[in-house]
Amino acid sequence: MTLTDLIRRHPRPYEPERAADTLAKLPDPGAARNLLEGVAGCSPYLAGLMTREAAWLEQALAADPATTLAQVLDALEPGPAKETGAALRVAKRRVALLAGLADCGGVWDLAQVTGALTRLSDRAVEVALQTVLAPLLRAGKIPGQTEADLATCAGLTVLSMGKTGARELNYSSDIDLIVLFDDDRFSSADLPEARMQFIRAVRKAMALLSDLTGEGYVFRTDLRLRPDPSVTPVAMAISAAIRYYESLGRTWERAAFIKARPSSGDLRAGRDFLQEIRPFIWRRHLDFATIEETQEMQAKIRSQKNTWDGTRLDGRNLKLGPGGIREIEFFTQTRQMIAGGRDPSLRVRGTCSGLERLAEAGWIPQEDAAALAARYRSLRSWEHRVQMIQDAQTHALPRDAAGWDRLAAFLDRPDAAALRAEMAQCFETVQGLTAPLMLPRRAEETAPADPRAAEVAERWHGFAALRSDRARAILARLLPDLLRRFERAAKPEEALLQFERFLSRLPAGVQVFSLFEANPHLIDLMVDIASSSPVLAEYLSRNAQVLDAVIGGSFFAPWPGRAGLAADLSETLDQDGGDYEQILDGTRRWHREWRFRIGVHLLRGLIDASEAAAQYSDLAEAVLEVLAPAVVAQFAEKHGHLPGGGAVLVGMGSLGARSLAASSDLDLIVIYDAPAEAVSDGARALDVRSYYARLTKAFVTALSAQMSEGTLYEVDMRLRPSGRQGPVATSWSGFRRYQREEAWTWEHMALTRARVIAGPQPLAEAFETFRREIVAGHADRGRVFRDLAEMRERLRTGKPQKGPWDTENGPGGRQDIELLAQACALVAGSAERDPLLQLGTGDLAPEAAGRLGEQLRLWAVLKQAGRLLSGGRPDPSHLGQGGRDMLLRDTAMPDIGTLEARIAEGRAAAAQLVDQAVRAGAD
Repeated sequence: MTLTDLIRRHPRPYEPERAADTLAKLPDPGAARNLLEGVAGCSPYLAGLMTREAAWLEQALAADPATTLAQVLDALEPGPAKETGAALRVAKRRVALLAGLADCGGVWDLAQVTGALTRLSDRAVEVALQTVLAPLLRAGKIPGQTEADLATCAGLTVLSMGKTGARELNYSSDIDLIVLFDDDRFSSADLPEARMQFIRAVRKAMALLSDLTGEGYVFRTDLRLRPDPSVTPVAMAISAAIRYYESLGRTWERAAFIKARPSSGDLRAGRDFLQEIRPFIWRRHLDFATIEETQEMQAKIRSQKNTWDGTRLDGRNLKLGPGGIREIEFFTQTRQMIAGGRDPSLRVRGTCSGLERLAEAGWIPQEDAAALAARYRSLRSWEHRVQMIQDAQTHALPRDAAGWDRLAAFLDRPDAAALRAEMAQCFETVQGLTAPLMLPRRAEETAPADPRAAEVAERWHGFAALRSDRARAILARLLPDLLRRFERAAKPEEALLQFERFLSRLPAGVQVFSLFEANPHLIDLMVDIASSSPVLAEYLSRNAQVLDAVIGGSFFAPWPGRAGLAADLSETLDQDGGDYEQILDGTRRWHREWRFRIGVHLLRGLIDASEAAAQYSDLAEAVLEVLAPAVVAQFAEKHGHLPGGGAVLVGMGSLGARSLAASSDLDLIVIYDAPAEAVSDGARALDVRSYYARLTKAFVTALSAQMSEGTLYEVDMRLRPSGRQGPVATSWSGFRRYQREEAWTWEHMALTRARVIAGPQPLAEAFETFRREIVAGHADRGRVFRDLAEMRERLRTGKPQKGPWDTENGPGGRQDIELLAQACALVAGSAERDPLLQLGTGDLAPEAAGRLGEQLRLWAVLKQAGRLLSGGRPDPSHLGQGGRDMLLRDTAMPDIGTLEARIAEGRAAAAQLVDQAVRAGAD
């Protein structure tokens, strides 16, 4: 359809005489008459363009506007500077006229209008650069570059910033650019000459665009967003820019780079540069410290003359004034900076798309996002009309009645009063929606002083977390509310003292304090942890970033299971990219947050002990599932591959039985299937035994090595054939032979809980078939129980009970009951791995099995609580009041004394039942 066909609205001509005079100079516009008349009667600038481009306009009205735009841009080509400069100015006039008519006529929406202006900007910069570079390349003045390099501007890359980068260029805006060059293209000897030529070329290209000639200008260009513009050249080496942003980059530069886009020249170099500085733009953790920094930037804007007066509309700044365009942009960008490091879906350039993504991710309500997006479009539309009147780089509303009448006619509003009312409501709505984050606290909003605050602050003054003035300032604001929340704890002084220990171990405080200030409910969580679990509080002091997870995603969503976890970890590692070491560190970061989630859910009673065990197990299995192929691939880079069925990781003990707890290590064995005489095909070839022994050590290192992001799990491989005396990895044929001919009864008992966690499916299935065969092959009931009796006696002397709260060791403890369960499964030939189910598979009387099962459930509750709260036994003397309350809640006991008595009675009864079962079985 033609431009004329698509017209949906038109302005009212404010100056009918000017409109009539303009149309008299044009060919008959037909159905477009009302649009042209209205535009010409409101905008002297556009009226002038109509007469100057009358012949072209006639064609444009009769053509599809998208086709017309493409034709104008395609006609631009580099050439002699004088001719190219004139051609660029003609293109600017035509695109400005086309966009103005399409905007005023309702043919294009805001995104199409700003998109057209941005496309002109991109093409104009490209053509200008190529125009000045072409003679330099022909003359060989840029070392190592030829005319064939003109398409990539010989390594120059242009980053469009701000509205240009977001493809939101306004009608009469300058364009913000950063120009870099790829210094990797040049030797150190050639670099100075290349730099000099690029600096000169950029200056000439910018003049070609911005100089005002008889044909007008193309774009005013602004290169001041580059690093330290007062001392750096207009074209910088990419390596120098990277060093700057990695070491000196500031918050306002991070905000600017949200919209950065390679737009001209060497686009690949530009994309690589942005990828390189991605950690600077998108910080790994939730960055609530940016709120205060953004408020400071906003305060500077307000201090500018005639930009921040919310009491009037006359002369009000649409961009910088209260409730204006910048308010919405800051609101959006701040939240993107806070969460974009964790959530790549937020890394979009456009303001409206940013609002939409924030709403989808749950950072702002959907209705707020929709309201702000609608107001943003209105504000930008008003901005365009103001600029169209005289092609002026202005954001100011009219100052007199005549100006308001013109603008009302241009926007086709009934009168100036209606327009003013509409604008006033818009500004008020934007202020109301953005103020909670963007405006600094007023004095009356701050919490009343707490008489203890000064004393507490003085006590904390020497902590590393409070070294900076900024950290102390945030804590000063936060402290009264924090103290009030600690008052709600069962034992406030005890909880506050534990929080003080947390604070004393914190290496820096700004981020954590900012996080608390922006999300006060996290203080309540901190109170829970400080009053419950010294271990969890200490863990938080070393890994405060895990608090991000509480507000930065689906912390309270349904548990995703092993498959969901593995998919999430794989996606996270893919997004982060990087080498093998980064994969290991990325896994550790990811694992910390999910482990913290399980602990918090258990602490707050959202899950019970059995659910916690399953979730800790899912987490470990997901880590092994995703890391195992990465370890194999890394190992194969050095040593190649071997023929055969590969290797499986077999979980034993608590991992096999899916009963892990907060600080459990992983019992693993590695079984491989390969021809005995095979040699790997890598550059550093290995025989089979050496290959899998080293690969096993690589698995262990991947899990247990201390890296910058900590460790994952301690690994115990003592349950492999022959224990510590045997090889760290066992061949499949050797494993089967050992289990059939040499294994002790306890090793077959351990096999009742074995489960393949990761590795090739055929070998995993073969292992499970063989496991069931071994477990089903024990007909000698007496031998099994006699060997169990001997094992219990060794454990009684080698690992005795350590106090009344040790529910793991000794007669009647968790290990004692679980060994009986394994013996029952072995005698019955059952494939069950869960101890509770194993107890019901043997010859135990149902009543005895039920009572032992009940005791085992209590031990499981105490195991989960003890590991979470204290890292070991759940001794109340080592716990805060919250921890003691958790023990009573989860065990349904009225007080600690009753619980201690229940533990002693249960242990004695369980020990008696196990003794009876073992004696009966051994007879």
